[in-house]
Amino acid sequence: MTAQPPRPPATPAQALSAMDDLIAASLVGQQEMAQRLGLNVTDLTCFAYVIQAGEDLLTAGDLATRVHVTTGAVTGILNRLERAGYVTRRPDPQDRRRVRVAAEPTAVARVYALYEPYYARLGTLFADYSAEEIAVLTDWFTRATTLANAYREELRDE
Repeated sequence: MTAQPPRPPATPAQALSAMDDLIAASLVGQQEMAQRLGLNVTDLTCFAYVIQAGEDLLTAGDLATRVHVTTGAVTGILNRLERAGYVTRRPDPQDRRRVRVAAEPTAVARVYALYEPYYARLGTLFADYSAEEIAVLTDWFTRATTLANAYREELRDE
């Protein structure tokens, strides 16, 4: 870890503003990444969940839940991803009515090639923080994600 000068104090309003800037940069960045991969953002998000699942293959229903779309919408997403060579569907060994979604290794390699330089830079940034600070960041990201998902659910239920 590189020695860093003390961080200046910040207010919750400043943190919120910085978060808004990060979210805006991330949204625009995801759009650009998706375009480079020949996908839309929702399809790229679904593919990211498929990659994240690894060998524990997700069902279409799992994806619909994670992306907050209907099972009908996820069918269209999977059709596009399959046509573009990103996923294949495999029969569920426990339930013949369901399929599991597997990432195509060549597509995973394309996505990793695009994201690895960015993630390396993030790794360098994280190296500037202590283990305790990383724990706080991880806690904050996790709790903020839960809060965001809960709020979206509330809005959907109105």
